[in-house]
Amino acid sequence: MPVVSVITPVHPPSLRYLTEAYESLAAQELPPGWAWEWLVQEDGETGLLDGVVPADERVLPGSGRRGGPGVARMMALSRASGELIKALDADDLLASGALARDIAALEDPEIGWTTCRVLDLLPDGTTAGVDSDPEEGRIERGAILRHWQRNGYVSSVVAGTLCIRRDLLLELGGWMALPASEDTGLILAANACSDGYFVSACGMFYRKWAGQVTRSAAHNDDGERLARMKLIEERAEVMLARRRCRAAPSRTDPGSGPGSVSGT
Repeated sequence: MPVVSVITPVHPPSLRYLTEAYESLAAQELPPGWAWEWLVQEDGETGLLDGVVPADERVLPGSGRRGGPGVARMMALSRASGELIKALDADDLLASGALARDIAALEDPEIGWTTCRVLDLLPDGTTAGVDSDPEEGRIERGAILRHWQRNGYVSSVVAGTLCIRRDLLLELGGWMALPASEDTGLILAANACSDGYFVSACGMFYRKWAGQVTRSAAHNDDGERLARMKLIEERAEVMLARRRCRAAPSRTDPGSGPGSVSGT
């Protein structure tokens, strides 16, 4: 049976939202024959998840040495069995049909990953969207990287909605070893190496609240942020250039020069 593995890192401030994240996952309707599993990983070894995770055999809690969300995600990946890996932060919610739409898009073997439209979930329970989403359909290699570079390191898609083939994720080295923006680094690397697909239907509700990591002073420190962006950009550029070199015909290949006939 094919499985989509949903990976969620947890730290103390986000723990109070974990039940809602589970409810949004449990409500997903998957295509016939598919199943999901939820790898919930504490970023640390304090017993944070004891007695908190639902009594559901599909929910697989774990813990490990504290290293930030990227490390927690990677340690959860070591326990995952799915051929597809879906990101979900502990304070966010999956929209109805999100996993089914990811699975449908990845039926195309030329698509390596998906992302989708997001609605901000505000403290009063209302939602808000943006008008800058890509159109539904294939995202060509390098497209997100170029938008990100032209727009002050702001992506055209939300990295936290990523669903990616396990083998591609491993080939890319997983989430980057950064204190933050590790998911941005991964999606730009994926975009450098494989075509993706944008699902225009809302697939995630992105919770806005005072304790979220992206609002912290450390996350927004200019010096650290620029260092993260530099590494993310450099890795993606190198990957994109190497893929282009592999795709280019060899000059020493007698079948690739002028006058050659394919298949002869």
